Amino acid sequence: MTDIIIINVLIGDRNFRLKTNKSDEEIVRKTVKMVNDKVMEFKAKFAGKDMQDYVSMALLWLATEQNKAGEFLIGMQETEDKLNSLGSKLDKLLLDEDSAE
Repeated sequence: MTDIIIINVLIGDRNFRLKTNKSDEEIVRKTVKMVNDKVMEFKAKFAGKDMQDYVSMALLWLATEQNKAGEFLIGMQETEDKLNSLGSKLDKLLLDEDSAE
């Protein structure tokens, strides 16, 4: 038995029929809500555009936010690696000091 379901979502003014894993449905719906909220925000700020412009602006915003989050996680991993390396060096120094006594 497969966990693939079909959901209908509205982005901007268009309906989309999507196939997704049942376990991913909630995150897909939350993402759609976030995009639609941004569409409404951009629509209020920049009057006179068409819906495709607002959706494009919202998706560009979302992609930028994802990249920022990815860069942050990479930086955190690099920091963790450096701290682990320093910890290992300190442990080695302390072991060498203990064995010298």
